[in-house]
Amino acid sequence: MRLKQKISYSKVMIKQIKLKIILKQKFENSIIFVLMEIQFLGAAQTVTGSKHLITTIEHKKILLDCGLFQGKGSSEGTQNRVFNFDPASIDFLILSHAHIDHSGNIPNLVKQGFKGAIICTPATADLCKIMLSDSAHIQTNDLKFVNKRRIKRGETPLEPLYEMEDVEQSLKQIITVNYNENFNVCENVKLVFTDSGHILGSAAVNLTINEGNVIKNLCFTGDIGRYDGSILKDPQPFPQANYIIAESTYGDRLHTDNTMSEKQLLDVVYNTCVVKKGKLIIPAFSLGRTQEVVYALDQLASKKKLPKINVYVDSPLSINATNIMREHEECFNEDIIEYMKNDEDPFGFNNLIYVKTVEESKNLNSIKEPCIIISASGMIEAGRIKHHVANNIGNPKNTILIVGYAEPHSIGGKLRNGDKVIKIFGEEHQVYADVVVLDSYSAHGDYEEMINYLNCQNKSKVKQIFLVHGEYPTQVNYKERLLDAGFKHVLIPAFGDIVKI
Repeated sequence: MRLKQKISYSKVMIKQIKLKIILKQKFENSIIFVLMEIQFLGAAQTVTGSKHLITTIEHKKILLDCGLFQGKGSSEGTQNRVFNFDPASIDFLILSHAHIDHSGNIPNLVKQGFKGAIICTPATADLCKIMLSDSAHIQTNDLKFVNKRRIKRGETPLEPLYEMEDVEQSLKQIITVNYNENFNVCENVKLVFTDSGHILGSAAVNLTINEGNVIKNLCFTGDIGRYDGSILKDPQPFPQANYIIAESTYGDRLHTDNTMSEKQLLDVVYNTCVVKKGKLIIPAFSLGRTQEVVYALDQLASKKKLPKINVYVDSPLSINATNIMREHEECFNEDIIEYMKNDEDPFGFNNLIYVKTVEESKNLNSIKEPCIIISASGMIEAGRIKHHVANNIGNPKNTILIVGYAEPHSIGGKLRNGDKVIKIFGEEHQVYADVVVLDSYSAHGDYEEMINYLNCQNKSKVKQIFLVHGEYPTQVNYKERLLDAGFKHVLIPAFGDIVKI
């Protein structure tokens, strides 16, 4: 009898010990679960300056993007010069794509002590070589104008954020990973890039993070591209995620039909260059937008619809980016591959002139006959386009054609919004030229396209969506649309917010 009691007592004890172990594991796992952090340090309730810092329970710090803030005062203020963390403490930087608002502050990060790996796709790595070099060059040139004003006001001249030696060091730290390839970032953190269809090499960052046997799947969408684009493949469905950091740039609008873009572009060209006999100035990002517009003009030329006028691409960066595009046909969709069977170079046609030197660029100011000038940047915040707009915006014969998003405080954003007076290099200019907006050439998906992209997910498994890369009123609108689409938890973080997951 006593033996039976002892056996029974032992069984109870074993059960109690097992229960304590289970409760201890659950308690520890729950503590672990809340310790991982995401801090939003850029593109938070605004569009530029993309930076999101993940800190794991093992204190690994992973920075998603390191972009420049663009727009009012960004070149002069501290928002790009000072990080809200110690750059030397970052272990890894994962880059979604090469646009400057996502990559442009990497050399400054390196300059201030970051020594870890920069992980991106091969096409993004190729583009960063030219994008970051160009950024360093533009900063030096633009600061000449800024510093002239500062010296007149008795202020200390500014130094560039970074120089070519910082760019060169950054490029040495790049590691490339192909789309859909499993990559171990570090112990307990795995990465897969999926094609986001935004620009050449753009990717959604899919992380699998193992924290104390709790698996967390996080997706940072980067910028979401468009479906049925003229050059790139459609955005690719991404693996199931529990947490999604999602862009929201066009969360409150729909683009015009892609099939209408050719006619709309031709109408603007004809009205400006044939009817008004003026110049058509197209501010376009050197990467993506410029190639889209040139390809559209190439198609019009092939169909003999384009008027016999010269088309100038005035941006050394655009020339280099176009050459890199030619080297990455694996990113092209079937339509352009089919088109290239009859036209080997979709980015070249008669009367298309790529402008290389500063002298050639200046000579465009003296041209009197109708022409098209495509130049960077798309927001008219840097580069040669600022000079072209300044020299042409006062003539009602001319047209400024905005073909993509521009941050509201930027020169391009003010033109989009209908401002009649703009400042360029500190001088006021009356807007007498026509200003036309064609969003059909945008590289960002509208709210229907973005929701379509997110619909590859099982909504019941998505614990939280964080909206970034959008203006706050737009994000509020997009949040409501996501809730209507069946997503349950949508948060709009402010700059500096820390979320524990």
